[in-house]
Amino acid sequence: MPHLINWLKACEVCPNFCRVNRLAGEKGRCRVGAEILVSQACLHFGEEPMLVGHSGSGTIFFTACNLECVFCQNYDISQLDYGRKISPADLLRLIFALEKACALNINLVSPTHQAPQIFTVIKQAKEAGLKIPVVYNCGGYENPDFLKELEGLVDIYMPDFKYGTDERAQEFSKVANYVTWAQQAIKEMYRQVGDLKLNSAGIATGGLLVRHLVLPGLIEESKAVLDFLASAISLNTVINIMDQYQPSYKAHDYPLLRRRVFKSEVDEVREYAEKIGFRRILS
Repeated sequence: MPHLINWLKACEVCPNFCRVNRLAGEKGRCRVGAEILVSQACLHFGEEPMLVGHSGSGTIFFTACNLECVFCQNYDISQLDYGRKISPADLLRLIFALEKACALNINLVSPTHQAPQIFTVIKQAKEAGLKIPVVYNCGGYENPDFLKELEGLVDIYMPDFKYGTDERAQEFSKVANYVTWAQQAIKEMYRQVGDLKLNSAGIATGGLLVRHLVLPGLIEESKAVLDFLASAISLNTVINIMDQYQPSYKAHDYPLLRRRVFKSEVDEVREYAEKIGFRRILS
């Protein structure tokens, strides 16, 4: 049995540490056993410019999630589990079909809870000659010990860093100790791949890119995220400070989340990033 798949026996792939035997059909918080569940795959042009270029990012959206974000804009996939089961051979064919369609990378969206299954296939793809980078596009709630298993298989890590305090993470994403785990995970990601590297055409070939969605009324959360990245990672980190928050899914049940984020709030976060020395800020 491939080593990565062994992580599913008493699952500790992510910091939910459900410790269920997914190989025997048991399911934890992510609601996924040992199968591969995919919602959609396409050439996607809605990602960062250095990922999409002119031909698009080969994006695969995986069903379900290890987080329960009450404002998730893709909640039909992440929380309502829209998608279908595919075989490892199907996933391998899909990866090469995207490469053949001129995708600039293989962009794995919400792979965390299915990572043992996915990266067993990614290993096969690389051994079979996959030439484009593999992107690990995740919510930041990662077990760094598991991430060590992916060294050499991930070219670009693209985590969200959602919160500056565990209290907000517990309230809005229903997980414990988010900040500690996200910090440790991003340190491990950076150890593996370093700062984001671009080729002569401005296309990402490897490294770390961090996303942060500014939430309404929570500027101090954003500043805490930036302070960590500045002090513990690198001022050369590429940071996408995102302004597209809008109430989705269950957000209207939470007073702070009922409105869109103000432009002035996003501007303040971006100005703070510049003030503390970040040089590669996307907007």
